[in-house]
Amino acid sequence: MSDKIALITGGNRGLGRSTALHLARKGIHVVLTYRTNEAEAQEVQAEILKLGASAAILRLDTADTASFPDFAERLRDVLVRHWGRKSIDFLVNNAGIGIHKPFMETTEDEFDALMNVHVKGVFFLTQTLLPMIRDGGRIVTLSSGLARFSLPGYAAYASMKGAVEVLTRYLAKELGPRGIAVNAVAPGAIETDFGGGVVRDNAEVNWYIAGTTAMGRAGQPDDIGGAMATLLTGEIQWMTGQRIEVSGGQNL
Repeated sequence: MSDKIALITGGNRGLGRSTALHLARKGIHVVLTYRTNEAEAQEVQAEILKLGASAAILRLDTADTASFPDFAERLRDVLVRHWGRKSIDFLVNNAGIGIHKPFMETTEDEFDALMNVHVKGVFFLTQTLLPMIRDGGRIVTLSSGLARFSLPGYAAYASMKGAVEVLTRYLAKELGPRGIAVNAVAPGAIETDFGGGVVRDNAEVNWYIAGTTAMGRAGQPDDIGGAMATLLTGEIQWMTGQRIEVSGGQNL
């Protein structure tokens, strides 16, 4: 069993849940956050315990930057109570929301909601937690294949992910002296409940996505969870500031 600890935002479902379980299989302890569905988070916590790792859950709204100092204090308390330490090894900025709307129909409120979660929240949560990340640690941000290829209806969402990729490179540059690697994982279209579950539940959309990928299918959450866990714990620790797309070769 490893003594390493990962914090995963939005770890109660989808890609965050998959990442948490893959890390647990590697013996990594997990703190996962949820925004509204505590029951889901508790279910993931129970699954992690069955895999032989340990886990804690904390509520966090990543759009509410004013709550970050309090969250950091609660995180320190959990770390001390569960593992007798005040630091983490890995931060996975996973929490997100999706809005699918044409450019001309996207409202300022919708734009701000995306910005607050995907850019402002990631920027200031990482800033707040940075003193708690061990030297030599790892940070992963979540981008999207949509930051490389374009599909109608995602102008605002993809713009946020483009900003996240730029932020990732700057974090890699500034945190390099501490040995902290920062990389962005860019998933392709994945069968989750994200964006209303359209890729998972709409057979026509799923078929279309499969036809655009080199590997002939839409992605599964474990495709991303496994990649994230490998990036954090594998033997590619000298890589930083990179965008790693995990999309099955979508729109090559």
